[in-house]
Amino acid sequence: MMQVLQGAQMLFVAFGALVLVPLLTGLDPNVALFGAGIGTLIFQVITRRSVPIFLASSFAFIAPILYGVNNFGIPATMGGLMAAGVIYLIMGAIIRVKGVDIIHKLLPPVVVGPVIMVIGLGLAPTAVNMALGKTGDGSEQLIAGDIAIWISLLSLMTTIAVSVFAKGFFKLVPIIAGIAVGYVASLIMGIVDFSEVTSASWLMMPAFTLPEFNINAILFMIPVAIAPAVEHVGDMLAISNVTRKDYLKKPGLHRTMAGDGAATIAASLFGAPPNTTYSEVTGAVMLTKAFNPKIMTYAALTAIVLAFVGKLGAMLLTIPLPVMGGS
Repeated sequence: MMQVLQGAQMLFVAFGALVLVPLLTGLDPNVALFGAGIGTLIFQVITRRSVPIFLASSFAFIAPILYGVNNFGIPATMGGLMAAGVIYLIMGAIIRVKGVDIIHKLLPPVVVGPVIMVIGLGLAPTAVNMALGKTGDGSEQLIAGDIAIWISLLSLMTTIAVSVFAKGFFKLVPIIAGIAVGYVASLIMGIVDFSEVTSASWLMMPAFTLPEFNINAILFMIPVAIAPAVEHVGDMLAISNVTRKDYLKKPGLHRTMAGDGAATIAASLFGAPPNTTYSEVTGAVMLTKAFNPKIMTYAALTAIVLAFVGKLGAMLLTIPLPVMGGS
């Protein structure tokens, strides 16, 4: 029972970032929960359940998903994301043959850094539009600008304050804190609509979306896989340092990279955002000394169960745009 509760706690740490990605990109948060759960279980199978880490929605793909959904549609975007997962598998095979050093030679920080910067800057206009109460593309004003800017500022300042000044466990959940404060402010200002929550069923099948394969979407998504692939190496080094076990040797970086790729492919197969290893959860592992990988199994199973709670997904969709833009 203790491990089940610890697993739920790990999911709570990841929850804010996990659901924020689909909320920003127009995907279904329940499907994202399902994709994270299935992806983590697949990762555990490939790595022989030896690494205490949780996989969920990747922030690096937010801007590419937004572009893909607007230009190719969700099914074609999912096909492109599956291709990105295949790149992970190929990199895992290369690492197995050439060794870990090949990644640092092919993708040094001077190459990866600008890629990550461009991804983040590409998302900035969408965040600004949401903070102003507009749709992500800025085409429609949904919430009065003066109200929206105050809510987004409260969310942003809370997220920054928790990230910088909080101690212990609370330092791991700045996004959840920002969303919570912004949501309370939105309730006070009367801009939260609960009609969808009232009509939603308690138990509901997530809105799964099967992928389609469009060569343009595939070619667009493949280069994006570079940044999170290198991030994966950093996450493996971090969790190795926390647990004092060298996961780059056992189960091996080739297995963890392949597990990450297979998890992304599986998530995309159902219409969920691509998965990546979560450094927030690594921080929670360090604080709680929860080194048993079985705990992440329970976190994954909890995510899968919550994916079928219709009212949870409907509740998440009531989060106003300024809150998401500010957080």
